[in-house]
Amino acid sequence: MIPQNLPRIPPMSELLEQGAERGLDGPGREALKRALQHALVDLRAACQTGATRELDDSFWTQVGDRLDILPGMHLRGVLNATGVVLHTNLGRAPWPQEAVDAVAQAAHYTQLEVDPSSGGRGRRDGAPSGELATQLGAEAALVVNNNAGAVLLALGALVRGRKVVVARGELVEIGGSYRMPAVVDAAGATAVEVGTTNRVHMADYATALEDPDVACVLKVHPSNFALEGFTADVPMQELADLCRQHAVPLVYDLGSGWLEGSPPPGAEDEPAVRAALAAGCDLVTFSGDKLLGGPQAGFVVGSAALVDRLRADPLMRCLRLDKTLLAALEATLILHSLGPEVAIARIPGLQLLHASLESLRQRARALAQELDSRAGISAKAVDCASKVGSGAAPVAELPGAGISLCREGQDAESLAQALRMGSPAVYARIQDDAVLLDLRALRVDQDEALLVAVSALG
Repeated sequence: MIPQNLPRIPPMSELLEQGAERGLDGPGREALKRALQHALVDLRAACQTGATRELDDSFWTQVGDRLDILPGMHLRGVLNATGVVLHTNLGRAPWPQEAVDAVAQAAHYTQLEVDPSSGGRGRRDGAPSGELATQLGAEAALVVNNNAGAVLLALGALVRGRKVVVARGELVEIGGSYRMPAVVDAAGATAVEVGTTNRVHMADYATALEDPDVACVLKVHPSNFALEGFTADVPMQELADLCRQHAVPLVYDLGSGWLEGSPPPGAEDEPAVRAALAAGCDLVTFSGDKLLGGPQAGFVVGSAALVDRLRADPLMRCLRLDKTLLAALEATLILHSLGPEVAIARIPGLQLLHASLESLRQRARALAQELDSRAGISAKAVDCASKVGSGAAPVAELPGAGISLCREGQDAESLAQALRMGSPAVYARIQDDAVLLDLRALRVDQDEALLVAVSALG
C-alpha cells in the first residue's frame, strides 16, 4: 500500500535533469541515477514509518552525499554527548591519531606475514603480540578479533571434549545476549558449575578438580553488574596454587583490559592484567577497545606453551585480525609503552576519563552561553554523572558537567532525535525532561562542532 504522505515523485528523466542542474552529474549520468534510486528507497521507507519527506534540499543533499561516498555512509562520525566514554553502541574507545595513521599506512602493501630479514613467511600478529608480551613481562601473547573470541579459542584449544570448572556466579550475560554458558558450549566443552550465585569457596573448586576429566578452571570478571552483600570468592593466588597442584591451567577472562598500574578515574576497582599474571593465572584474556583505548580486539597473554596450543588450533584462523587492525593495535600499544603520561595525553579514551570536573564545568558554561537563545533553544550548564562504559566499573560514576537543552514547542524525545539526525549527528541523553549534552566523552576540539550541530536545528 502506498503511504498517504508519500510526495509526488517525478519520472527518473526529470530527476536526472534536476540533478544535472544542481551540478550532481560530475561522476556521470549512470552514477547519478543510482544515487537517486538509493535516495528514493530511503524516502519511501521513511514515509512507510509515518515520517513526512519531500524531494527538497535535504533529499538532494542525500543524493550528493551518496556520490561523494564518505558523507553518505551509515558508519559516519558522531559526537558522543551521552557521558559514556566507552559507549558500545557508538564504537567504544575512540582511537589515538597514531592508530588512525597506522591504518592508512597499512591499507596498502605491508609486512603482514613476511620476515624482512629472510624474506620468508613471518607471524601475522607478531608485532602487537610481541609488544604486549614485552610490556607485561609475559612469556607470550596472541591477538584475535575480540575478547569473546579469545575466550572461545582458549576453551576450544584447552578443553574441547572435556570439562571446565567455573563459579556459578560468573556464568554471566553481557550486551547483545552474549552468555558465558553458550560460549562454553560453542567451544565443545562442558561447564562444571561450582558454588552458589553469591558465594564460592576453595572446597568447591577442590571437589570439582578431583574429576580427571576437568581440563581447565575459568575465572570470569563480571561485566555490567556488581554483586554486593553476603558474598565470598577465592583469592586468585590461592586458586592458582590449587590449579597447579592438579596440573590444570587457570584461565582468567578479565575483560576490560587495564594493563598495569593505577587504573583511570571511574575504573579504580578494575583488575590489571599484570597483577592477574603475577597472581598465577596461566592465561589472561581481555579487550583492545575498552581501557586499552584501541580498536576492537581480544588478547591472550601468559604461558608460552598454552599460547602455542591456542595458536595451533583451527579456530585461530577463523578469529584472526586483518592488517589494518593489527597496525592500529601496535600503535596503541607503543603509546602505552612510553609511560602513563604519554598514554593519558595521546590516547583519547584515557584523556577523556582523566578530564577534571572543573575543566568540564568551564566548557559547559561557555557552551551554554553560546547556545542559549539560538534556534529557540534554552541552554544552561549543569552538573551530571558520567560512566566509563562497556562493562568497566559497572556501578561507578564519574562527576561531570554538561548542557541542559530545551526548545520551545518541542519535547525532549523529538529534540534528541533531531540531534541524532543532524550533521554532525549528536547522541545525547534525556534527564529531567530535557536533553543533556554530557561533555565527558567529547574532546575539547569537538566543542565547535557541537555548537554547529545544535545551531543547525533551525
